[in-house]
Amino acid sequence: MESVAISLFLLLAVVVSGWLSRLSPVSVPAPVVQIALGAVIALTTGAAVDLEPDVFFLLFLPPLLFYDGWKIPKEGLFRDKGTILQLALGLVVFTVVGLGLLIHWLIPLMPLAAAFALAAIVSPTDPIAVSAIATRVPIPKRLMHILEGEALLNDASGLVCMRFAVAAVVTGQFSLVGAFGTFVWLAAGGLGVGVAVTWVLARLKGFISRRVGEDAGSQTLISLLIPFGAYLLAERLHCSGILAAVAGGITMSYVEQGGQALAETRVRRSAVWDTIQFTANGVIFVLLGEQLPSIASRAAHVVHVTGHADPLWLAAYVAAISLALVVLRFVWVWVALRFTLFRAARRGQAVERPSLRLLAATSLAGVRGAITLAGVLTIPFTVTSGAAFPARTLIIFLAAAVIVVSLLLASLALPFLLKGLTLPPEPKALAEEDAARAAAAEAAIAAIAHLQKAMKVGKKDAELYAEASARIMDIYRRRIDSQALQAEGAATLRQLEKIEREMRLAGLRAERKVFYDLSRSRQLSDETANRLVREVDLLEARLTVQ
Repeated sequence: MESVAISLFLLLAVVVSGWLSRLSPVSVPAPVVQIALGAVIALTTGAAVDLEPDVFFLLFLPPLLFYDGWKIPKEGLFRDKGTILQLALGLVVFTVVGLGLLIHWLIPLMPLAAAFALAAIVSPTDPIAVSAIATRVPIPKRLMHILEGEALLNDASGLVCMRFAVAAVVTGQFSLVGAFGTFVWLAAGGLGVGVAVTWVLARLKGFISRRVGEDAGSQTLISLLIPFGAYLLAERLHCSGILAAVAGGITMSYVEQGGQALAETRVRRSAVWDTIQFTANGVIFVLLGEQLPSIASRAAHVVHVTGHADPLWLAAYVAAISLALVVLRFVWVWVALRFTLFRAARRGQAVERPSLRLLAATSLAGVRGAITLAGVLTIPFTVTSGAAFPARTLIIFLAAAVIVVSLLLASLALPFLLKGLTLPPEPKALAEEDAARAAAAEAAIAAIAHLQKAMKVGKKDAELYAEASARIMDIYRRRIDSQALQAEGAATLRQLEKIEREMRLAGLRAERKVFYDLSRSRQLSDETANRLVREVDLLEARLTVQ
């Protein structure tokens, strides 16, 4: 009963954090509010949830990473694959080496391997934290896609670096060849397991649905079980369960392109997944806030490990590490950009040079989150000799504090850096969308004409069928004509479409108000009112989708 009450209390904290975030006079992202609420809960109640890293990883990360991989734009992921891999692999190693040496210099009594372990666990960015920040900070879409792709892939490299740094502390031995081989197996095995599990289950699900019919509830439940199955199987094979969940989500997006699922299934499933993402994201940050008071109190008692007596030195270490993370990230992004521009120039390509503000925003947008916290809690208590792991409590405190500081920095600095910063629209994407709409309209007209001929056979009211098909075809013909006129007045046409959409939305909202009024006055049954309101809701969702 106590665990149920704690779960409900966490959900309530997530709801309240959303209200407080929207009521704040400045733009404060929900994760910052949720961390603060978690800390307040721990301080006032004197108790916090005992966070088990393995359970934490299993409950929260597979569905969230799976959904992020499912929804991330694949065209952008592959278009910027070079940049993403540079950040996900090269930047992690660069950060581990540079930051590890800095930490060892700041805290000489912390062994170099332990310093590398701390640097490794704070090196990967967190896709959950990145997505949470983006809800309140207007990050340009292409930059957001790069950050999401980086965050989805750099977990494996960061966790592998941490694993071998910890092993070096525990055993006193390190093998570069063994580390590389383990990394290859973790990455390749995790990606392979994620793809295989998702593809096999999707095929099996499709086979059963074709034989016995499709149930939206069952289809939604299966989609929820896939990431857990991929994660558990990968961990069983000693692969990366995190990459398995990501690969499963990406595979799911390709499976869905077959269009086998019913429209009702997609609508209901999307609503369920959005709710899960919102809830799990919030609970993660509330739990993080709950851990902070106990972590800080323990760290204050072990500050003497650093050679100082004043706990304020902890704040200095956190500031130095956080600043170093931003500087190292900025240096890597700048060098990588120069290399990319150099290669483009040698190929004779004209590439627009990003502004310095955009580079600074990219550096600050690398926020840390749940993976850093859960990863650092897996550090063992003792080494092989039975002695305590050196500075374990201090490492946990510094990692948790870096998470909070990175969130605060991104929340406060990104709005100023990105204000007025506009990236030019991608004409290729607009042209592809226009061509797809025109092709779809032509296919729709052909399908309607074919259906009209079939429906007129043996019918007395052929004129009604002809009139109905003509009215629907007219909608599609106007779409085709509008695409042809775009070359002459694309800006005017898009403005016209925007005005038309606003007017249609106003009409739909007026319709819904009437349905509710008639239902309240008992002039319309609840069943009919709910059906009519749902129709309006679906039409409004179609018009407001981004």
